[in-house]
Amino acid sequence: MSKKEAKHKSKKGEADPLPLVEPNQHPEESQERPAKLPTKYYLKELARLHIELVKMQEWIKYKGMKVVVVFEGRDAAGKGGTIKRITESLNPRFARVVALGVPTEREKTQWYFQRYVAHLPAAGEIVFFDRSWYNRALVERVMGFCTEEEYREFLRSCPEFERMLVRSGTHLIKYWLSVSDQEQERRFQTRVDDPTRRWKLSPMDLGSRSKWVEYSKAKDAMFASTDIKQAPWYVINSDDKKRARLNCITHLLSMIPYEDLTPEPIELPPRQDDSGYVRPPITDQTFVPEVY
Repeated sequence: MSKKEAKHKSKKGEADPLPLVEPNQHPEESQERPAKLPTKYYLKELARLHIELVKMQEWIKYKGMKVVVVFEGRDAAGKGGTIKRITESLNPRFARVVALGVPTEREKTQWYFQRYVAHLPAAGEIVFFDRSWYNRALVERVMGFCTEEEYREFLRSCPEFERMLVRSGTHLIKYWLSVSDQEQERRFQTRVDDPTRRWKLSPMDLGSRSKWVEYSKAKDAMFASTDIKQAPWYVINSDDKKRARLNCITHLLSMIPYEDLTPEPIELPPRQDDSGYVRPPITDQTFVPEVY
């Protein structure tokens, strides 16, 4: 969305987009934290942005665009929650989430990028990677799951791989969600105390607690090699989840120059007359018990 369009929307009485954290800022080092967003305001803005996301998706389908959005960050940085808020209003036939697990023995023998290439979008599709090929530069590097040679080769080949994607017509957008150590610790403890979230704490998450500095060094090295002009990194302060989600969606919308293709209001046709139809006895069907 251009500055001119944003100004035009502001005149219509819509809220101005919230500011995005600049790529060279380190939120965990900031002096002050803004007050948390009121839930009512957050939900109102989220509803407004959802409408824009639907418009964006329709434009992507209409133009046959291929869009890849990569989400990276430390454990509990809010990647999954942000992706959920983005995709919950989109058509899942054209917008899907890819969250790959541990590679199989066969996949370990493939070209490193091969299993990710299989999930890239076709025309009119958006793919959201909840962690991506950057596993090699982060968790594999820190936890010792790859060799030094494999790591160095990734840093050399990843920029070329991404330039190739961009040259082929793929829109590649990369987000790093930055969370402070204090906030990460609080979220870990929340997961421990909440049975519905405990599954989010993997042995890898627990192991990363003692390697905060190593992760920071790996992230800095990754940025130094892969923050390229064709596909730069965009950093979002994720200590405040509500702000992070709104900031991310607002920025994502600005990355795709879409137009409004909202169709005219639909008029439902009259329902067919049910004359002559006899419904089978209700006793012939098995109903779910009405516990509530």
